[in-house]
Amino acid sequence: MTEESSLRERLIDAGVDLVLTEGSASVGLRETARRAGVSHGAPRRYFPTHHALLSAIARRGFEDLGARFEAAVADATSARAQLEAVARAYVGYALERRGMFELMFRHDLLDSGPQAPDQQRLRRTTLPLFEHMTQLVARCRAERDGTQEGGGPDHAAPPPAVTAAALWSNLHGMAQLWAWGSLQLALGSPPPDGGPEDDQCDRLVATVVAAHLGPVTS
Repeated sequence: MTEESSLRERLIDAGVDLVLTEGSASVGLRETARRAGVSHGAPRRYFPTHHALLSAIARRGFEDLGARFEAAVADATSARAQLEAVARAYVGYALERRGMFELMFRHDLLDSGPQAPDQQRLRRTTLPLFEHMTQLVARCRAERDGTQEGGGPDHAAPPPAVTAAALWSNLHGMAQLWAWGSLQLALGSPPPDGGPEDDQCDRLVATVVAAHLGPVTS
């Protein structure tokens, strides 16, 4: 790694730390430079705007989330098991790294300004995660249709991408409501810690998946 790229990574590291400890609103070019131990003008060499820095920080979040998806599906054999594992990993990430999660999907904010010339728009680097979910939905349907009597596809079902988008939206909303404590209140039995590994949270994830893909068939 060159000195230039090393300094750029240090700045992103400092920004990630700020997001995780104080939230994305705390991230500014000057404060990031101070945390990284460099002059306040140094970030401008790599990030032409505040939004460009936030985009680089969010990109780190997507790299982390992608790695978690890979680890989650490593031991799952069926598409349904893999999709449920991805869903649990998504909600778990949201609850564990709330500041990053709240930043990552603000494409209206992150892609609104000029980017560094060597960087793609953030939305282009995040699409593979959604495409992976779409592929899993399609595989789930194929596995399900193969076990149903007649074995034919359900032509009334929406395209896999639409189902994946609805599933993603449901998981995202569930994660946010759980983080705020709203779901626990609605269910009338708040768990002791509200953590991502709570059984009640896992049951909700399984229910969300079933709502969009149907119950598990044997």
